Amino acid sequence: MNATQWLLFILIVQVIHFLGTWKLYVKAGRKAWEAAVPVYNAIVLMKIINRPTWWTVLLFIPIINLLMFPIIWIETIRSFGRNSTAETWIVILTIGFYIYYVNYALDIKYIENRSLHPTTATGEWVSSIAFAVIAATLVHTYFIQPYVIPTPSLERTLRVGDLLFVSKFHYGARTPMTTVAAPMVHDTLPIVRTKSYLKKPQLPYFRLPGFTKVDRNDIVVFSWPADTVRQFFKKEAGVIKPIDKKSNYVKRCVGIPGDSLEIIDGYVYIDGKQLQLPDRAKPQYDYTVYANKGVSSKVLQEIGVMDFQRKYLTGAINQTQFDAIRKYLIGSDRTTDGKIALYTKAGGIPVNVIRSQGLAMTEETPRERIAALTDEMVAELKKNNSIDSVVKELDDKGVAGYNNFPQNPMYPWNYDQMGPIYIPEEGATVKLDLKSLPLYKKIITEYEGNTLSVSGNQIKVNGQVTDSYTFQQDYYWMMGDNRDHSEDSRAWGYVPENHIVGTPIFIWMSVDNFNEGIFNWKPRWDRIFTTVNGEGEPVSYFKYFIIALVAYFVGSWLWKRKKSNA
Repeated sequence: MNATQWLLFILIVQVIHFLGTWKLYVKAGRKAWEAAVPVYNAIVLMKIINRPTWWTVLLFIPIINLLMFPIIWIETIRSFGRNSTAETWIVILTIGFYIYYVNYALDIKYIENRSLHPTTATGEWVSSIAFAVIAATLVHTYFIQPYVIPTPSLERTLRVGDLLFVSKFHYGARTPMTTVAAPMVHDTLPIVRTKSYLKKPQLPYFRLPGFTKVDRNDIVVFSWPADTVRQFFKKEAGVIKPIDKKSNYVKRCVGIPGDSLEIIDGYVYIDGKQLQLPDRAKPQYDYTVYANKGVSSKVLQEIGVMDFQRKYLTGAINQTQFDAIRKYLIGSDRTTDGKIALYTKAGGIPVNVIRSQGLAMTEETPRERIAALTDEMVAELKKNNSIDSVVKELDDKGVAGYNNFPQNPMYPWNYDQMGPIYIPEEGATVKLDLKSLPLYKKIITEYEGNTLSVSGNQIKVNGQVTDSYTFQQDYYWMMGDNRDHSEDSRAWGYVPENHIVGTPIFIWMSVDNFNEGIFNWKPRWDRIFTTVNGEGEPVSYFKYFIIALVAYFVGSWLWKRKKSNA
């Protein structure tokens, strides 16, 4: 909806409100015209229903207002003696239009000093739940949002199973664009697994003031620009979603508006200089580890490597045995000598499971293995006498990779060799021709809503022939620290400013085996209650939290005991 459409919509809402309530205003000792003045009519209504004036503000906050409207409808009819449970449900199910019947058809009397306390335990419970949901939604939407790391794209900086608090106020909270949506959920309703929102009407993009801007090396949560799936992790294509209902991703910002970015041998260069990552960043790259006597899983696990594959060999196994080990497998096949090869992730198959099933199984120790390693891990392996060499896996320059931005043969880029590429800045103008068009086509059409056509060498934007384009907003380049196992800007390009959600600030819980079910979770005690940003090794504040919690409960018990003995 554009500005004119929104003004028309607001006018219609005001007319509906006036026609349905003006008699109620008069019955309450106010003037009929007061029901017609936008904003002022809401302030007056708060006085009529004997509720605080600041409730008016809640009526104009997207999403929060959807929760407030039913409460206002109920409070309005109750202020005129309509207190029955049936009428409460009727005013909700008629989307407030039952107030018209109260306004015109009933002989009612205004109750000026009515009790605001629920008359039943159920009413008290419902009232408490309603305002708890409103408060939680307000915090969730505009201040702090919980987030879980579902994929290893930032491993080992942020790990799968890290549960975070994401600040929305650092960059300024993005006000919801989707006006009708279920509170406290993202794009999908739990249990029923259906869409949690209506696509229309949509509000224009607006961001509240923040106290900082997205900077180079910030870890950022954003709406995935290329999202075309109904639910995260569900393979599906062709779904068009509102910006604020796209799946949330978390990556590191390595390029900001105005930067010239290049990737050389896997390393990021900004304006010709290699990007220096903060000391808490743990970038990983794929390496091939060689050892003439075999590269054992134990050697890799001892230095903390978690991203490699293991292969077990066994003879014939029955269905019961296979079912017992199935959850640990990522694949299986039969070897040329008749044995069965079983493939697992780094965790392997637990020894106690192998023994309990009576399996005769050996693990293959290959001479070479590919593993994702940090610089520290590479140094440790090179010091190990059993390892012959550690070689970084790199794609050559000029060799097009799979699914690389901008998906055009004129740009044979890959994850290790890319650019240089300009990161667009609001107000900046670039030359537009057939060579540069693939880089900016999605920005022009999808992110900034223009029409685009090409005829021969001629480019038209919004029907006008042009050889340049001026950007309407800032853009960013996001990448995962797990460089060879991250789908990021190298695959789908720029992240627009209006897709930015916030930045992670705190890990309140962290568990191993996060994707293997809650009963397999193992707490990472050294990561619980640690900050995401800062310098040096993260320090856990969990013990201080426990001490404060114990002190609070002991203090409360002593205080109550002292009062009872007084």
